[in-house]
Amino acid sequence: MEALHRLPAREALLSLCRSVERARGRALLVGGCVRDLLLENEPNDLDVEVFGLSPDRLVDTLSHGFALDLVGKDFGVLKLKDFPVDVSIPRRESKRGLGHRGFEINSDPTMTVAEAAARRDFTINSLSWDPLTDDLFDPFDGQTHLRARLLHPVSRMPGHPNPDAFLEDPLRVLRAAQFLARFDFEPSDDLVEVCRRGDIEDLPKERLFDEWQKLLLRGVRPSLGLDFLREVGWLRFFPEVEALVDCPQNPAWHPEGDVFEHTKHCLDAFAHTRTGDSREDLVVGLAVLCHDFGKPETTAFLDGRWKSKGHEAAGAAPTRSFLARLTNEHGLDTEVCDLVVEHLKPLELFEVKASSSAIRRLARRVKRVDRLLRVAACDQAGRPPLKPDNRFATWLLERIEELGVRDQAPKPIVMGRHLMDLGWNPGKHFRPVLDACFEAQLDGKFEDEEGGRMFLREFLASQ
Repeated sequence: MEALHRLPAREALLSLCRSVERARGRALLVGGCVRDLLLENEPNDLDVEVFGLSPDRLVDTLSHGFALDLVGKDFGVLKLKDFPVDVSIPRRESKRGLGHRGFEINSDPTMTVAEAAARRDFTINSLSWDPLTDDLFDPFDGQTHLRARLLHPVSRMPGHPNPDAFLEDPLRVLRAAQFLARFDFEPSDDLVEVCRRGDIEDLPKERLFDEWQKLLLRGVRPSLGLDFLREVGWLRFFPEVEALVDCPQNPAWHPEGDVFEHTKHCLDAFAHTRTGDSREDLVVGLAVLCHDFGKPETTAFLDGRWKSKGHEAAGAAPTRSFLARLTNEHGLDTEVCDLVVEHLKPLELFEVKASSSAIRRLARRVKRVDRLLRVAACDQAGRPPLKPDNRFATWLLERIEELGVRDQAPKPIVMGRHLMDLGWNPGKHFRPVLDACFEAQLDGKFEDEEGGRMFLREFLASQ
């Protein structure tokens, strides 16, 4: 394979493989890193599977040349502390309970390469490669499926001992969705059939959230993931998304179809505008996904057309319920809801050429107008064949730069210390005065501390 030079930690990997070879074992790159190399993508991490060595023998072999993290040793998994490399021994897994963790795991260094590959999820992840000999092992036809851009379960390949093994880990259904989105693949008929029989069981929310994050942050076409979840019936586990299906819209404004179709187009537009800052992209991506969650509740046929008056504010509750099903992260729901509730405001402010006061007040409510502009731009882009008109974004971006509220809420200029300078003793009576000063600041009556002090004196004199 002409990709060894692109590998992270190349020299460390080769040194590891040679050490294993000297100990009469064999080290193979496996799983996603081999898939990525064949797709001509650089993998972030390397997974190495070692055949022929017991866990204790493997630790002894590698400890002479590497600093090891032994936290997973009982499961036959080691990590190199100084390199992005995980090392494991082939293992057998037996389903003993519900969910992602309901497995009994036993390491078995005597397994063959094909036996080890049989426990993987998709054929494109069942490949393995020997960096020392350049041997590529493909027991389940993963290369054919890579070329065909087809996602197919390993357990549905001829010769697999357990055709229903795929569903032993129900998280694989969501993994399939984000893989389709990330690689722009199609699902095989077998994959669709087996996933339709899947159930979410008791999967922990953090594992669910991890797959949704990958769909949003790494998907080149997130719409493919949503389409797949709809096709296999898994939107029922995310009712806020399922409610978008068949929710009608005014075709003059939304010729693309229902709210679900609109949301898919918006997410695909978002995928082309990611910044690479995972936190920023996550908040904006979730807001794009959730921005019309209020439409199913508010949509009605009035005066000869479909309307969804007030859907922005109505979207807050389903957004919070959706996120609560996925994460306990403090504050994330508020950050996303602020964008959902205000997502029409950039266009509305542009249409009336709103005052500086209105823009400052928007910044106070949403705190991050730059994020809001990204959501609004994706909303505009989600109405094909209509072309997005982003004049509003250019106009508002210039204004928020001028006003200093691009990525932060306005900060009060007049503070309690200014009242104390005038001889006031601290207390609850400060609050109404400071609030009045802040409202005046938002209205543009002063822009610096000197102007704030002057306004404060005049305000107090008028009371």
